[in-house]
Amino acid sequence: MKALVLAGGSGTRLRPITHTSAKQLVPVANKPVLFYGLEAIAAAGITELGLVVGDTQAEIEAAVGDGSEFGLQVTYLRQEAPLGLAHAVLIAREFLGEEDFVMYLGDNFIVGGITDLVERFARERPAAQIMLTRVADPTQFGVAELDAEGRVIGLEEKPERPKSDLALVGVYLFGPAIHAAVAELKPSRRGELEITDAIAGLIEAGLRVDSSVIRGYWKDTGNVTDMLEVNRLLLESVEPGVAGRVDAASELVGRVVVEPDAVVERSRVVGPVIIGRGARIRDSYVGPFTSIGAGCAVVDSEIEYSIVLPRASIAGVGRIESSLIGHDVEVTPAPNTPRAHRLVLGDHSKVQISS
Repeated sequence: MKALVLAGGSGTRLRPITHTSAKQLVPVANKPVLFYGLEAIAAAGITELGLVVGDTQAEIEAAVGDGSEFGLQVTYLRQEAPLGLAHAVLIAREFLGEEDFVMYLGDNFIVGGITDLVERFARERPAAQIMLTRVADPTQFGVAELDAEGRVIGLEEKPERPKSDLALVGVYLFGPAIHAAVAELKPSRRGELEITDAIAGLIEAGLRVDSSVIRGYWKDTGNVTDMLEVNRLLLESVEPGVAGRVDAASELVGRVVVEPDAVVERSRVVGPVIIGRGARIRDSYVGPFTSIGAGCAVVDSEIEYSIVLPRASIAGVGRIESSLIGHDVEVTPAPNTPRAHRLVLGDHSKVQISS
C-alpha cells in the first residue's frame, strides 16, 4: 500500500498566519500538524508516500525532506491549483499505479493513528473505505448515508438537507477502481473534482464501500479555535522534563517541558506547557495549554491557552489568552499617551479590542 498526503491548500481560515506559512506546518505542542499524519502513516507500515503540494512546496519540502526522518520515501507531486481532493488523485495516477493507497489530508489530526484501518482494508478488500464522525452541523462536510450493515449507500458534499450527521473525516482508503471513477468526474458547482462524487461512482457501479465511525478524537485544524483545541489535547499527555535552565526564583507546576537551552527566570509556569528550545521566559506567567516555540521570548507578561510560533517576542503586556501568534511577531505595549490603538495588520486579520 502507498500513501497520498494532501498538503497543497491555501489555508484561508488561518490567515494571516498562512499568508507566509503553510497551514500544515503550523505547530501544535511544538510539532507541525503534518508530522503527526506522516508518523501515523509510517506506523501503519507504509513506506512510499506521495506528497501533494502547491504554492508552499518549498517550505514543506524543506521541513519534510526526503521523508527518511519519518521512515518514508517521499515523492513530491505538484498541484498547480486546489481543484479538489479527486484532482489530487488524478495528478498522482502515475505514482499510485495499480496499488491500494490511503489518502490523508495533511491538516487533519486523528488520535490513535490509522493502523487498524489499514489492516481492516487489507483484510476485507472493499473498493473503498471511509472514516466518519458525528458532527453537529453536517452542512459543512461531506455526508454519508449508511445501510443497516454500515455500508455506504450515498454521499453528498455539503448538503443543504443532510440525510445523516455522519461527516467524512480526512482519511480514505482506496483500491485501484477509484481511478476509473475519478476519470469520469466533471467539476462540481464549486469548480472542483469532488472525492465524494468519485466514491458515489463506485457505489453506482455496484462496488463495495465500507465505513467506520471513529470513536476517538478528530479535528480538521483549519482554524484557530481547532488548532488551540488540538494543542490542548496533546499537551494533556506530555511527560514533564527540564532540559533547560530554571532558576530558584521560578516555580513549575504540573506537566511542564523545558527544552534544551531554554531559560526560565523569576517566572511561574503552570502546565501543561511546552517551552521550546532556546526560548526565554522572564518575570512572567505562562498558564496551562500553552506552547512556546523555539527561540521565543516572554518577558514581564502573562499568557495562557495559546500557541506561540518560533522567534516571537512578547514583552511588557498584560494577559494574553486563546491566541495564535506567528513567527517573528513582536507584541509590545502601546504608548500611554495619547490613548489609542496603533495597529499594523495584514489582509484578512481579525482583531478584538477592549476599549
